[in-house]
Amino acid sequence: MAKSTLWPTVADFPDPVATDHITYNPSFADLRDYSAHFETTTDYESPSYVSSYRSRSADRTANAVDDSFDDDDFDVFQRGIEWVSDPSNDVLCVDRVVGRHEEVSAVCRLFLPKEYGRIALAWAKLLEEPEDGAEPDFVTVQLPDATDEPCIRILPEEGLTTVLGSDYTGEAKKSFLRLFMLRAKQAGGLGLHAGSKRVALDAADGRREVGQLFLGLSGTGKSTLTSHGLWLDDPEGAEMLQDDVCALLPSGTVAGSEGGGLYIKTLGLDADEQPELHGAATDDSAVLENVAVDDDGTVHFDEPRHGRNARAVIRRDHLESSADDIDLEQVDQVFFITRNPLMPPIAKLDESQAAAAFMLGESVETSAGDPSRIGEPIRVVGTNPFIVGSEGEEGNRFRDLIDDLDVDCFVINTGAVGTDDPVDVGVEETIAILEGVARENIEWTHDDTLGLTVPSAVPGIDIEQFAVADHVEDFADAHSDLRAERTSYLEQFSDLDDDIVDATY
Repeated sequence: MAKSTLWPTVADFPDPVATDHITYNPSFADLRDYSAHFETTTDYESPSYVSSYRSRSADRTANAVDDSFDDDDFDVFQRGIEWVSDPSNDVLCVDRVVGRHEEVSAVCRLFLPKEYGRIALAWAKLLEEPEDGAEPDFVTVQLPDATDEPCIRILPEEGLTTVLGSDYTGEAKKSFLRLFMLRAKQAGGLGLHAGSKRVALDAADGRREVGQLFLGLSGTGKSTLTSHGLWLDDPEGAEMLQDDVCALLPSGTVAGSEGGGLYIKTLGLDADEQPELHGAATDDSAVLENVAVDDDGTVHFDEPRHGRNARAVIRRDHLESSADDIDLEQVDQVFFITRNPLMPPIAKLDESQAAAAFMLGESVETSAGDPSRIGEPIRVVGTNPFIVGSEGEEGNRFRDLIDDLDVDCFVINTGAVGTDDPVDVGVEETIAILEGVARENIEWTHDDTLGLTVPSAVPGIDIEQFAVADHVEDFADAHSDLRAERTSYLEQFSDLDDDIVDATY
């Protein structure tokens, strides 16, 4: 639909500071009080809530750039504006800032019913407060009880999102991160659904820092790999900067988005395997969502009582591995996380192959996406379900950026290698590989059967046991079929350059 004078904007909302029926920027304690009727208090004195919707409603989400809007779509925004403006409603408004980098940071304003203060409580702990008097760049209205079925509509160019019928915190969180990533693209960069970390190493020529990015869908190990310290001993070490969404800028800087906290998956969270995350999730500053909690406050992270997308908002300052800053000054290495059994534990990619990997976005479905398809193989361009605009152009932009910045790219398999007598790629092997890549002490060779550059030697592990062809019956046919299927998939993107399609491995 062509833009008209009736096109809603963020300026159509009342000033929350000067409007009597709007409660503006209350404290965390007040936000918690507003939703006391929803709360089960844990043994750790933290609040726990159960939402009616427990994942994003992707199939009920549309934006005005990629979808054709009619009057019904625009009525969704009007409903939000009218609800916020109605003096008979008890409205809550919270402002936060996404990102710190001046090129892409934005002020975010969330309106919702006061009784759903729990959504604002969790979201507000992820971000930082803006300066006094800052005007919003992005506005989201979330009305959980407005409709029987979720309806999410976005006006990307206006920075406006309306969420009707869903009480899932992730809808509020991603409504702003989606627009943050679009702002990065408009600045000549690219928004990435990725974690970022900085690895500090001692080298013969002095101390060296390596900037790493990890791309993967929610629940595929992105947060785990991003926050892992690689078992390095002081004075060496690794720091997590971001675990979810970043902005790769033309300068090579990777701008972070969330400066206050992390929105982690908690199902199976174990104190021995993930002590830092477990410690933060059991602090009284955490906010639990859809976690199994008994009436007496006992928490069961191992029980999917409310589905498999159990979550916790945890604070960055409760993680030793978390850096004070959220922006990575320079990216050196990018990793695509896969669990495809026809892939080796790691392969090194040239820029066109890396763009192909970006476009393929191979992963497995998780409870954060479509709970009915958990474990099924899926493809999501850039492992990023929040792209606004041409997906093919995103692949071209990714190739150009990593080529200009001379970034090394890799695909890593954190699952199992092979379909016949498969060999699991364990945590120890993955960490040894990541440390070897950071130290640049892996020996590489070209594997003709895979058409990829793979390790011939990795310090600390027997890499030969992971030869893919040794663990797949009729490997040549299986690999040929996979490559043909991948090529066919990439050919559907009309805006994608031919060299990327031809680089399919």
